[in-house]
Parts: sequence; structure tokens; C-alpha cells
Amino acid sequence: MATATTQRVDWTLIWAQRGFRYFFVAMFVSLFGSGMNFAGVSWYILATTHSTVKVSWQVIGMTVPGLFVPFLGGVLIDRFDRRYLGVLLDLVRGCFVLLTGYIAWSGHLQLWHLYGMTLITGTGSAMYWATVNALVQEVIPSSQFTGANAAVLIGVQSGMLIAGGFVGFIYNTAGIAGILAIDGATYFVSGYCLYRMRRGYVSPRDRQKYPREFNEATEATAEALESGEVPEVAEAGLSLAVYADMREGFAYLRQQPLVRALGVTHSIMMAGVVSANVVLVALANDILRAGPRGLGFLEAGWATGAICGGLIASQLPGAKRMPLYVAACAVLAAGHMATPFVAFLAGAVMMQVLFGSCRALGGVVAQSSLMSIVPRHFMGRTQSAMAILTTVVQLLMSFALGWVAQGAGLVAGYALLALLYTGATVSAIRARQLIR
Repeated sequence: MATATTQRVDWTLIWAQRGFRYFFVAMFVSLFGSGMNFAGVSWYILATTHSTVKVSWQVIGMTVPGLFVPFLGGVLIDRFDRRYLGVLLDLVRGCFVLLTGYIAWSGHLQLWHLYGMTLITGTGSAMYWATVNALVQEVIPSSQFTGANAAVLIGVQSGMLIAGGFVGFIYNTAGIAGILAIDGATYFVSGYCLYRMRRGYVSPRDRQKYPREFNEATEATAEALESGEVPEVAEAGLSLAVYADMREGFAYLRQQPLVRALGVTHSIMMAGVVSANVVLVALANDILRAGPRGLGFLEAGWATGAICGGLIASQLPGAKRMPLYVAACAVLAAGHMATPFVAFLAGAVMMQVLFGSCRALGGVVAQSSLMSIVPRHFMGRTQSAMAILTTVVQLLMSFALGWVAQGAGLVAGYALLALLYTGATVSAIRARQLIR
């Protein structure tokens, strides 16, 4: 039976890693900008169109690339330096966000501009998060995966927390153009921090331990590229190598029921967090009557809970992690059923604090367990497989939540979210049984 090794978290050892300090700052800055972008754009669309369906199209645009990009992305992540991939993805996304911000500043912003920007940033994100999750495995000692994941989550949610506190004020003073300008700038800061993590080129593969990197397909590719005489051979060899890596990754997942159970649970939780934005915006507008600042408080409440949950998860003894993992999923299911009946801002914020805490606890337990179980040369493909599943669930939920909330009301929309988290609870129970 597969197990995940649990050791005491040594914060001194974690923060002593120079690369991890840069990584932490990159995640903090990146999510500060992304948090402002997501909340600001969602509010702009709802305020302009008064339609939760139109808001759901934003989530769908961000999600759709995850159906296709991870298939190739997982192979690239396991073949090339993950640091350089992260930097490149940051720079490309930053350019497009700044361009959209300029269009908004010039007064020519249309809805399709925002959808297009979201589609492009979503394409980058479909590969980016699998890249950085795999990168953590390279810069932290294996004994400290739990603490490292907790620290990353705290950095991410701290960025979201500050973004939630400022997004309403900035939106009311600088508008959507100001929001996009800040987000675009954060991509460049994040890319710089990733670049400074370490020096030189580092392959995810250990050539001595994993000699299949130099199989016949890649050897043919190398010879063809060196000679420059037979590009058809180079193209065919590269295609064979990519296909072989994809097939190897799927074979690994078929043989690992625990990895699948953890991945399914984590994917459902991630999909629930993102797709819930469709009804959260409507909750702030239609039930709480709190405006963009109220939405910011809700986002900040979620981030506050996530920070607390990450800290708690990092200190949990191994015997209690999986039971609390299951409990966190169950609380998310029950809590979302009750949310639309909490009709005052302070209560809604406290519900978000609870949800953020449960999501963080579940995320830290799942990711640290996966890092302890999955070999380094399979991590990119494993993370990408989870990203694909997350994307499928996000798409289905975003479509459903937009139509259900607009047609049947927010109570029905939140009931659908509760049903989703019930599925996560069942999967978490399965993971707990397998990890014993």
C-alpha cells in the first residue's frame, strides 16, 4: 500500500533555501495581481451586462485551454528547465494583460477584449501552475514538502488577501484599466523572481537514473538536428519522443490508485474554488448589496482562512492529516449549502474564512502527499493530468452555475456547488483508505 512520508516541518531549513525565498515572493506577487484581475474583471462584466451567464463565460475562457495545453505541457515540464518555462509564461501573459489595460485606458474596451485576454492568460496558466508545483519539488528537501507547500499556499493567499482588501478601492478610483495595469506589472516581477531562483540550466531528468531520456526516438532527433539534412526525421523523432512520454505518464497513473484519488479530490476542490466566482459575484451584488468593496472583503476573507488553514496543515501530525482532509471536504459541502441564507456581509465573510481554511488544509495535504509519492520525473505529467481534470470540472460547473443561478436562483447554484464538494468528500475517503 502506498504511503506518504511525514516529517517535522523545519521552517529554518525551508527559508534557508535562497531559491525558495524567490519562489515565495514570485507566488505572492503573481497572485496579488491575479486576484485583482479576477475580481475586477468579474465585477466589470457583471456591472456592464447584469448577467451571471456572461460572468461564467469569463471563467470558461480561463478554463478551456486546460483541456488541451496540459497534454503537451506535462511533457515539456518533465523535459525542460521548469524555471525558464515559468519565466516565459509570466512574460507572455504580462504583455497581453498590459495591452488590454492600455485598450481600457484609451476608452475602447469591449467585452471581447476581456474574454480574449482571459483566454490567453488561461492558456498560460494551464501550464504555469503545473510547472511551479513541480518546481517546488526541486528547490526543497524532500523531508520538508509539507512545510514548503504550506508556505507557498500562504504566499499565494497573502497576495489574494491584500488584493481583496484593495481591489474595491482601486476599481472605484482607477477603474478596470488600473486593475489590469497592476496585474500586468506583477507578471514581470514574478518572472524576475523565478529567474533569480537559481543559476544555469537544470533538467528535471536524472540522466543516470532515467536512461530512457536517450531512447531511439530522441537520439534520432538529436542526430537529425545536428546534421540539419533531414528535418522530417527530426520532426518524426520528436513526435515519437513526446508520444512515448505521454504514454509513459498515463501508464504510471493507471498503476497508482492513491495518486489518482488524491488528484481527483484536489482537482474537484480547485474547480470548485474557481467556478464559485460565478455565484460569489452575484452573492455580493444581489443578496449582500455590498458592491465591489464587498466582493473584495469576501475575497479577503477567503484568503485569510487559507493562510490560517495552511499554517494549521503544516503543523498537523501525520495521523490526523487524512481524517481532517476528509472533514475539510465535508465542511465545504455543507457550508456551500448554507451560504446563500447568510444575508449579511460579516457572516458571509466568516463563511469565506471557513471555506478558505478547508481548501488550504486540503491543498497542503494533497500536494505534499503527491510530492512524497510521485517520482520527480513523473511530477510534471501528474500535475498536468490533474490540471486537465480540473479544467473539465471547471467548464461543466461554470456553464451550469451561470445558467442555474440566473434561471433558478443563487440557492440552486450554491446547492450545485455543495453537490460537487460531496463528490470530493467521497474521493477523499477513498484516498484515506488507500494511504493507510
